[in-house]
Amino acid sequence: MGALSCAFLDRWATGGFDFESVEVTAYEVDDVLRGYLEQHLTKYSRVKSHIIAGDYIKMATADGLQNRGYTHTIINPPYKKINSRSAHRLALRSVGIETVNLYSAFVALVVGETVRGGQIVTIIPRSFCNGPYYRPFRNFILERTAIRHIHLFDARNKAFKDDEVLQENIIICLERGGKPGPVTVTTSTDDTFSDLDTYKHPFDQIIFPDDPEQFIHVPTTTKKSIIELSPAICYSLADIGVKVSTGPVVDFRLKKHLRNMPEPGTVPLIYPGHLKITGTVWPIPSLKKPNAIMRNDETERWLYPNGFYCVVRRFSTKEENRRVMASFIDPVAFGSYLALGFENHINLFHEDKHGLPEALARGLTVFLNTTAVDKYFRSFNGHTQVNANDLKRIKYPSRYTLIQLGEWAIKQKILTQDLIDSKLDTITK
Repeated sequence: MGALSCAFLDRWATGGFDFESVEVTAYEVDDVLRGYLEQHLTKYSRVKSHIIAGDYIKMATADGLQNRGYTHTIINPPYKKINSRSAHRLALRSVGIETVNLYSAFVALVVGETVRGGQIVTIIPRSFCNGPYYRPFRNFILERTAIRHIHLFDARNKAFKDDEVLQENIIICLERGGKPGPVTVTTSTDDTFSDLDTYKHPFDQIIFPDDPEQFIHVPTTTKKSIIELSPAICYSLADIGVKVSTGPVVDFRLKKHLRNMPEPGTVPLIYPGHLKITGTVWPIPSLKKPNAIMRNDETERWLYPNGFYCVVRRFSTKEENRRVMASFIDPVAFGSYLALGFENHINLFHEDKHGLPEALARGLTVFLNTTAVDKYFRSFNGHTQVNANDLKRIKYPSRYTLIQLGEWAIKQKILTQDLIDSKLDTITK
């Protein structure tokens, strides 16, 4: 109905922008809504409006993606997955846009239609910032625009509560053809913006230079954490001889090999639901997820030898107290099984696809579960995913120190948050 356009025009009409004139192009497929849109835009006597009845994706791709000279675009695009064989997907592909959702399709198209130096502002789900499905879309916009400003809502269930939207949404401002530079990041709890905080970050803190996936991070503070300040925590995973990988078992791709409960020929399949801070509970008949996977020629490449591992859940909810939640994998929990399957929603630490020494696995688990690590992680990563690349970016104590930490953990009857935080203090001093 033109709410965002009207907000823009209201600001212009009251002297908010230094434009002599404004010409508006708006698309709407719904006849009823288009009537309201016409009513709202015709109220602006100084504005020339073009209201187009039709499907924006089909129209924008009909003659190839063209720069139509738009200087400003402000949109709240529709959110809906696009089937890989749908007319929309084929139309987008014809102009070099490969994406899986209507919202990213709309943004890509308006980027293509905007003049160099023009601004694109959109309310958009956070999901495009990471994950493999949106990598082509991220590549598309980062090749053509510079990120200038990102606004993050801390409470995803408040900003758009009237529309019953529980997506984690951001507002992002892009400059067509701009050179990457410092990015303004603002945060507020909700759409009242009553507790607005503003930070500026160098571009390499938004997209890490060595990240081939080009994940977009949204730091929420500029303060240095104890993890960054401590000289004892300065080692990379490569320095300590450990690797981290995303769990390789993608269940829908291996569906025919999955079993609800163990049976002859299967090995344990570990989901986040099996993980506890204190260890692993397996099998869980009530989990509503498969507990086992067949071990055969088709699945062998996705399995790991049974052993000691540190694992971290990839997903948390925005409202959970922690982002980084590590668990210890003890081979004893799986009896005589020789191999394990790790589902794709888990990150695991290993040595060349084999287990770790017990003390090292326990030490990593303790370190990652400290409050300091969680706070540090939140400082450079505002989204609710914990990806392998994020865990590679964290600095760690030395291998020797982690082993000592693990040996200390083995001796403890109960590990509380206060206890592991206090133990970290002895390392950082």
